Amino acid sequence: MLSGLIVLVLVLAAASAAGFVFRSRQGRFRQPLPAKAGPGKTGSETPLARTDRADAGHPAASGAALTEVDLGVPLGERATLVQFSTEYCTYCGPTRELLTQVAGERDGVAFVEIDAAERMDLTRRLRVLATPTILLLGPGGSIESRASGRPRKSELSTALGLVLEASAAS
Repeated sequence: MLSGLIVLVLVLAAASAAGFVFRSRQGRFRQPLPAKAGPGKTGSETPLARTDRADAGHPAASGAALTEVDLGVPLGERATLVQFSTEYCTYCGPTRELLTQVAGERDGVAFVEIDAAERMDLTRRLRVLATPTILLLGPGGSIESRASGRPRKSELSTALGLVLEASAAS
């Protein structure tokens, strides 16, 4: 009886620790990995992107570019924030408000929200596995950074600042 209780406590502790780690990774922006050349690769393949746990290990279209045709609206002059949402997403509303606010604070930054269920072509192409998923596009539409889950304003501002600095230097 006592050993069963000990096992139960250990399982609960391990599950709680895993939950805290998962939650601490939510909303963190990850930079794309560089494309790797190797046997059978021509260099035109889509590289992997580091993403949050929900998207980990799945190729993302990092290095590829999204166009105005893909998004259905013009790209921002300096950067574009793209949010993939669904109707029943808990964090999509607050994320939309944050991205709208941050885009409004910076010149040349656009915000686009995409319904993941309605745009399955993009959802599959970009390997969006959780909502909200946020893509940070450079001025040409290239995916510069990506996050899944509710983003932190400080991390969003830092990631956006890097893209804006790079676009100003070009």
